[in-house]
Amino acid sequence: MKTLSSIPVLASLVAVLACVGCGNSSSPVRAMETAQRPDQILDATALFKANCAACHGAEGKDGAAIPLANPVLLASAGKDNLLAIVENGVPGSMMPAFSRKAGGMLTDQQVEALVTGMLRNWAHPEQLNGATVPIYASTAPGNAEKGKQVFAHNCARCHGEDGMGATAPPRPNTTDVAVKGSIVDPSYLALITDQGLRNLVIGGRPDRGMPDWRNDADGAGARPMTEEEIADVLAWLVSHRVNAPGQPYAKPFPATGEGHQNQSGEKQ
Repeated sequence: MKTLSSIPVLASLVAVLACVGCGNSSSPVRAMETAQRPDQILDATALFKANCAACHGAEGKDGAAIPLANPVLLASAGKDNLLAIVENGVPGSMMPAFSRKAGGMLTDQQVEALVTGMLRNWAHPEQLNGATVPIYASTAPGNAEKGKQVFAHNCARCHGEDGMGATAPPRPNTTDVAVKGSIVDPSYLALITDQGLRNLVIGGRPDRGMPDWRNDADGAGARPMTEEEIADVLAWLVSHRVNAPGQPYAKPFPATGEGHQNQSGEKQ
């Protein structure tokens, strides 16, 4: 049976152990006191790593999805579009919504911090050399027949004349990258929206050697693609979409016999 005289001793021992725990920066108690709640993290790098890097790459490039560390793409999109995309995702694509208001995990402050950090780290407007970047979204329908000619002039040397993949080796002393895969494959086109294709044409894929809308065509007449040419080449690419069973689509196909209208408003 314990005596009353042992109580002060036990109390002193507990106090000593508590002080040791408080003074140890690696103790579980101190770790719990200093750890941030997930919704309190506002560091853009940490937010990107946790939410975006799996698809867009650890440094915003070399991922499965379009690189975000691209000054051209960021200039075209602008902050408002980037905020809307992070908040609400992109319907018809693999890009989910991240805002809590749309079912995601990020607060408004975290979405703002993430987008602001991306622009601060990767926008680099000085790299555009004063060029006016095409607008992010366009309602111009485009002409598929003209687009075929635009593709032949600006894209065929890497993607092949019919978009099925290059068969010849790259030209010497150029930045050409012979693409073996088809850019008009129905399965690929089923997985990318019209806006996704536009982003690639405008921003390119600098991490894969694909030039942006300014391209690197040879000769004295080399120039950036016009807005009309961008719309035309997109119309030609989209014209290759077919209703393949089992594939997700950027826009639902109508019932049989109703015809298909792509996102640019052109019937297929």
